[in-house]
Amino acid sequence: MARLLLFAVLIWTLALLLLGSIVHATGSSLACPDWPTCFGTMMPEMKGGVFWEHLHRLWAGALVILFAAAVIVQRVTLPERRDLLRMGVLGLGLLIVQSILGGLTVIYRLPDAISTSHLALAFLFLALVTVMLVRTGAGATVQDGGGAAASTTDPDGGVARRAGLWAAAMIFAQSIVGALVRHTDSGMACPDVPLCLGRVIPPLVHPMVQLHFLHRVLGLAVAIVVLRGSWLVLTRTTDLVQRRLAAGLAAGVVAQVLLGFLSVAFRLEPPYVSTHTLLAAILLSLAVAMHARDRGPVHAPATS
Repeated sequence: MARLLLFAVLIWTLALLLLGSIVHATGSSLACPDWPTCFGTMMPEMKGGVFWEHLHRLWAGALVILFAAAVIVQRVTLPERRDLLRMGVLGLGLLIVQSILGGLTVIYRLPDAISTSHLALAFLFLALVTVMLVRTGAGATVQDGGGAAASTTDPDGGVARRAGLWAAAMIFAQSIVGALVRHTDSGMACPDVPLCLGRVIPPLVHPMVQLHFLHRVLGLAVAIVVLRGSWLVLTRTTDLVQRRLAAGLAAGVVAQVLLGFLSVAFRLEPPYVSTHTLLAAILLSLAVAMHARDRGPVHAPATS
């Protein structure tokens, strides 16, 4: 039951990230000018930008309830898993801070730093839920001295563990840069693809061009790291789940590069930029799952 609830939290979080991207892409971020109410009520007329903005708020509120229920259920059904309890408490803390940041973005009229931090915390929460989900799966119930779960799914020198860690770190960094591009309105600073202002390396004289070009260069670096790591996992690891995660990462990063180009080519149309954000979140979750699934050999504590 706890694992099922955590899976629901994961899907709900991905949907929330998609909704948040739609809110920004449709220019609905300030459709509700007050917070936590919307035009002084919790149930405004759901039309136009208010529909997207208030739906995003309601969805976020439901996520807090759903995750709290998952934490309670796992505490009752897995009382010996102190690691899961600690992560659950941390997750609830992240959601509270995230809610405050969401309110501040409205109160202070979308400041870039707060808006970007809002997305960064959402990605961190997604990564945390992914780890919790992996550690409640089959093969993740061996306890170490501190009560943390461990798995030995990768006997080939931790290839998948390292590949997942590098991919997750790079994807997270790229997502933060992407959030800055979005919130500083730098998405069309390079209006052509695959070149930028007609050049391979554009004149880097304007901060918006610098930021946009950094996002493209970092995107290429992410693709190289993910594809190389996926290849290593596919060729050196026998674990079927890890191989599937690697294949998903490889296919996803190629699609992500294509979506980035399409977002510019179609002038930041909501379907493209929103799917771009959603796929970034999915890639992060896959990479974190790959890393968390193999935590290296752990010996059960000796009994006396």
